[in-house]
Amino acid sequence: MLRSRDSLAHARSFLIRGLRPRTPYSVTRTTRLKAPTRESIYHRRVQRPGRRLVGRIGLLVLVGLAFGCFGRTALPESLRDDAFWQLSAELSEPAGTFTHSENLVSNELHFVNLARALRPSGGVYIGVGPEQNFSYIAALQPSIAFIVDIRRENRNLHLVYKALFEMCADRAEFLSRLFSRDRPAGLGTSSSAGALFAAFEKAAPSAALLGSTRGLVHDRLLNVHRFPLTTEDVTYIDYVLQAFHDDGPAITYSRSNPADEPRPTYATLMTRRDIDGGNRSYLASESAFAAVKALQARNLIVPVIGDFAGPTTIRGVGEYVRQRRGTVSVFYGSNVEVYLSDQKTLAYCANIATLPHTATTWFLDSRAMKRFPARLKTCPRP
Repeated sequence: MLRSRDSLAHARSFLIRGLRPRTPYSVTRTTRLKAPTRESIYHRRVQRPGRRLVGRIGLLVLVGLAFGCFGRTALPESLRDDAFWQLSAELSEPAGTFTHSENLVSNELHFVNLARALRPSGGVYIGVGPEQNFSYIAALQPSIAFIVDIRRENRNLHLVYKALFEMCADRAEFLSRLFSRDRPAGLGTSSSAGALFAAFEKAAPSAALLGSTRGLVHDRLLNVHRFPLTTEDVTYIDYVLQAFHDDGPAITYSRSNPADEPRPTYATLMTRRDIDGGNRSYLASESAFAAVKALQARNLIVPVIGDFAGPTTIRGVGEYVRQRRGTVSVFYGSNVEVYLSDQKTLAYCANIATLPHTATTWFLDSRAMKRFPARLKTCPRP
């Protein structure tokens, strides 16, 4: 019998040529040639063209099915600077506020166990909030990512991150610029996240490095990308850099509200271990960092100002993905629903139900994950 690979090749030859497959032989066989008869001539001239036609029709059907079911998406491989900004602006809604925290840093320690379950899958990522998105993106390696948040400040925070990812060659340089601390000696591409943060926690803040980084970030966003940032946007970008300079790796979710309960530091989040003892943060390895950096360089992590229960953003992202024959691979909603009224929860559920997804799409909250269709079934009915 033929091996499976040979069988497929043989069948493919049959479809392409429109011929009946000949029986394969493992040894050479001598056959006696016979003079053609009237019936055999008729067989070749009349019947075989019919078989050839059937074979070609079969091939066309298979090709059509392949393109219909498995055709490549038209999701962009990169975005021009103006297209990136236009996409962010068109999907955005009027900014709102979040009074519980300025949310420069997340407070979700469970992200490591959620990231542990993700595999490189392509598709589209949709998330909310600050840096925890990068860890999910590093694990998923989507074709494009949208980070949606009601605050304009979050969009500007992600523009700071965008500039730093593009400017910095490795994790140590990235942390040096983020925290405005000179790069400690001995750190390299093989350093663990624990070693990186242990070194930077001992480093003193540098006003000179803060000034240098501020100038480079301004130049990158305003002159290289030519993003039309307002004076208020630039002022907030400077505030972000100052906050990370002042607090360093000890910066937390509750920095703007000292009366709040203690929250994990940036260092704690980035060095957190999952249930198997693995580190799943975007700073765990150079490869994880590089995966996010590559998307940032191609303008494929798009920050958007939007309300999950609003009329434009989530539905707009879904339509953008649908038009390009894509699907959402991961939707990360954190604990957004906690802050929604009953009416807004209905709107939120109606919005996410419009997203193009599959049976394997993941829905992530701040502590757990489930398949997206299963999450939709738990939505309240109007």
